[in-house]
Amino acid sequence: MALTRKIKNSKKQYGWPSIIMHWLVALAVLGMYPLGLYIVSLGYYDPGYRVFPNIHRSIGLILAALVAVRLTWKLSNTSPQMLGQRKIERFAAHAGHVALYILLFVVFSSGYLISTADGRGISVFGWFTVPAIEALANRQEDFWGNIHFYAATSLMVLTAVHILAALKHHFINKDATLKRMFGVVVTESREHKQQQE
Repeated sequence: MALTRKIKNSKKQYGWPSIIMHWLVALAVLGMYPLGLYIVSLGYYDPGYRVFPNIHRSIGLILAALVAVRLTWKLSNTSPQMLGQRKIERFAAHAGHVALYILLFVVFSSGYLISTADGRGISVFGWFTVPAIEALANRQEDFWGNIHFYAATSLMVLTAVHILAALKHHFINKDATLKRMFGVVVTESREHKQQQE
């Protein structure tokens, strides 16, 4: 098995941009949820009250931009064929991916609306400011906060299902689905053999 990899996806493998963006998004999403829970637990006079919310907002906006780039890249690329799955499993995998993107959109948009509810823009690590949309700045922090929490929690549950499905492929189905996302190239003959099992 080799680690040689092309830029664009093919029917057999993912290109490096797809792999790198997948893991960057995955790690950021998994890290942002506990950070968000910690922020909610902070009192007004806690030292981190002025620091961690800004970090959370900044990472959230950068992550939203990365997801937009990843989705654009995904739509403009070939998707590798799913390995050895029944029709119902393929449908479930597709529906799960669509649901992940929908939940990400809800999390990002509700987070933006929480942060700009008072009409102020969001400073991204002091590098630049994303302005508020005045028509949407309606002081509804609590409403959007609830949406943000439940969407983020649902996203974590679906992410856990996604991880379990990947592990099932690796340890039970014994196919190359997970390996492909780590940049491992499986030979065509071996892939064909795995699809037949």
